[in-house]
Amino acid sequence: MNVKAEQEALEPLRPQAVPGYLQETYWWAYIHPNAVSFFERQWLVNLILWGNFARLRDAALAELGREVPGRTLQVACVYGNFSEHLAARVAPGGALDVVDVLPIQLRNLRAKLPASAPVTLHQRDSTALGFDDASYDQVVIFFLLHEQPAAARAQTLREALRVLKPGGKLVLVDYHLPRRLHPLRYLFRPVLRTLEPFALDLWRHEIAQWLPESVSAEQVRKETYYGGLYQKLVVTVR
Repeated sequence: MNVKAEQEALEPLRPQAVPGYLQETYWWAYIHPNAVSFFERQWLVNLILWGNFARLRDAALAELGREVPGRTLQVACVYGNFSEHLAARVAPGGALDVVDVLPIQLRNLRAKLPASAPVTLHQRDSTALGFDDASYDQVVIFFLLHEQPAAARAQTLREALRVLKPGGKLVLVDYHLPRRLHPLRYLFRPVLRTLEPFALDLWRHEIAQWLPESVSAEQVRKETYYGGLYQKLVVTVR
């Protein structure tokens, strides 16, 4: 089903409870009507990531392959062209579902995608996806976890793994503690503390801390980028 058909027939956007942490901490970035018009600029998203947007986007997509077969789930919309690049890789017969709790973010993504894209949009909370167990071949979470408090982060990861089929991949890209001599280790900390207070959790702890206990170390592979400021985690379901 393409994006236009989704809008007309499947799951119309409707008012839904916004998580308290999102309303209180990120109203200025995702909820306010002016947020999309301000932040939906590719150059600005790249600047926020210190020039690393394309590198991190491509690192995530490389885990899925040049053609992505089966069913793919992207958890949360993102500013920039991540979703467009992901949709372009969907193999014939495949499909991409994107979930977000905010109608404004889903409308923004819908406007960015071509009408023919094999993408379905769903208004869902990442902590309660509502999809069947083992219904996706791969799940991608691109810069969401740092925006969530610990309890929501852990539940998001549980849900992402629950909907993955055996052998499927969960691909995560997010912040990471930079190396000791990295200048942003000291300059960027007060910015995160002020604007993205949950992000420093990912500086203090490994993401694996919030994975279910059933996930073993052998199932997790990690790489870091830009002096350790960013990380990619790949979790393979047994």
